[in-house]
Amino acid sequence: MLDWFNSLDSTLKIYWTIAIVASIIFSIQTLISLVGGDVFDNVDTNADIDTSTDSDSHLGGVSHFFSVRNLVNFLLGAGWGGVCFYSTITSKVLLALVAVLFGLIFVLIFFGLVKILLKLSKDNTFHLDETLNKTADVYIPIPENRLGNGKIQISVRGSFHEIDAITAGDKITTGSKVRVIKIIDNQAVMVGKI
Repeated sequence: MLDWFNSLDSTLKIYWTIAIVASIIFSIQTLISLVGGDVFDNVDTNADIDTSTDSDSHLGGVSHFFSVRNLVNFLLGAGWGGVCFYSTITSKVLLALVAVLFGLIFVLIFFGLVKILLKLSKDNTFHLDETLNKTADVYIPIPENRLGNGKIQISVRGSFHEIDAITAGDKITTGSKVRVIKIIDNQAVMVGKI
């Protein structure tokens, strides 16, 4: 195996070395992530540089871009890009540019995957307090002066929910529009007619 490696052109040796080392580190990172570790995410690669500004806050800060994991992703793409296109692209400068482009593409793919995974891990549990000050439709008539429960139908984050409702005023009939004004023991809501 070493004879094969020693017979390669020096440029191709560099790309193979980057590809193999980055692949090994990527595999280790993946295994650690699968067993619940976050060793590479806790490494402070920013030293004393303050890179968080208002202009980059929508990306979670530039500091999230410069991490060990993203460096490995970049080197993985650059190394394998260089290896794959070495025999096709004769100009070493153009090959280096293509390798860098592939490295950036790998980082962007990783960002996209992380964004998708973060959406999946988001807590989408419905909480009754999300209904406060929202309008709803009466589904089952609500008796006057807290004499019993009716039901309202309300949309929260695109999903409809049926909730027990009471009112402190007059009876509210089916189909009436109401506004949620109070949460009652996290089990029902008090509404007022609009």
